[in-house]
Amino acid sequence: MRKICVVTGTRAEYGLLYWLMKEIQEDTDLQLQLIVTGMHLSPEFGLTYRTIEEDGFIIDAKVEMLLSSDTPVGIAKSIGLGVIGFADALDRLKPDVIVVLGDRYEILAATQAALVARVPIAHIHGGETTEGAIDESVRHAITKMSHLHFVAAEPYRTRVIQLGEHPNTVFNVGALGIENLQRLQLLDRSQLEQSLNFELGTSCFLVTYHPATLGAVEPATAMQALLNALDQFPDTKIIFTKPNSDTDGRILIQMIDEYALLNKGRVAVFTSMGQVRYLSALRLVDAIIGNSSSGIIEAPACNIPTVNIGDRQSGRLKAGSIIDCQETTESIVTAINKALSSHFREGVELGVSLYGYGESALQIKDQLKYVNLSSTKRFYDL
Repeated sequence: MRKICVVTGTRAEYGLLYWLMKEIQEDTDLQLQLIVTGMHLSPEFGLTYRTIEEDGFIIDAKVEMLLSSDTPVGIAKSIGLGVIGFADALDRLKPDVIVVLGDRYEILAATQAALVARVPIAHIHGGETTEGAIDESVRHAITKMSHLHFVAAEPYRTRVIQLGEHPNTVFNVGALGIENLQRLQLLDRSQLEQSLNFELGTSCFLVTYHPATLGAVEPATAMQALLNALDQFPDTKIIFTKPNSDTDGRILIQMIDEYALLNKGRVAVFTSMGQVRYLSALRLVDAIIGNSSSGIIEAPACNIPTVNIGDRQSGRLKAGSIIDCQETTESIVTAINKALSSHFREGVELGVSLYGYGESALQIKDQLKYVNLSSTKRFYDL
């Protein structure tokens, strides 16, 4: 029985991995192993490992690595702690392959430990570019340590091959987020309002803004510009999801909390909404605002315009419903007004996915089940 070890460190990442984990769990020829780390284990970020257990998954190892610091020094030390913890976990579990997604530093720690332990690595969402964050370098580094690659679009497959990975190991399976939209039973408006204890009103924004770790503008300055822009829409309800544990993330969380106190009844803030509530909200709001990948991948498929702030998502494939703007109040306000205009909505083909149309989880599971894991990895020259 092949042992497939999935690693997750954040709420958003777990939401994307959910159906793949279910596919592995339900296959009698496979054994699902699960390592949980990062924000899942932090009270500050909602102890979301409990959601994983409530969903029926058994956690085989918990790797504590998150320091109570979001400075560059604190993040670097967290990575070091993660490598130590993953080394112990992998030595005990002895998986046949580990599955990692994305580009966060928790995943960098896991892949370093797996590389040294000679455990094959399967990487999801490689080949993408996000020029405004250190995630860009982390993602490509993980690609070079990985043996199997599951990318979300054909240009990303080309880029992974360009990095020296053999074409036979690179599979375009689309984005797991698109599959979530199809397979999850999402909430209608009244159900969502009851679940959130928050009325959406006549208009509503979903705001998800993370620190742009390589941005030219300080995260706090950019966040203040965003908050000032939101003040220009006083009759619009706002749902905030809090940032990840990136550098300067806690500063932004404090600013969001203070803004909510000044706008009681108009603003709701959530540490973790979970995939069902988040995607349900995404379908029902008038626009998603911030710099999250969900505004790039899922929002266009939900017929929702995206106001994409700054450079954090620069380089990703973008549908016509995505409006890029600078990290200034004036630019953000202009972009929001454009997103709300009937002229823009009529002129943009909504409901378009550049990232596939589902069944990603099954495709990945089948490759993990049957692929030859004993072959030696070699650099592929173009």
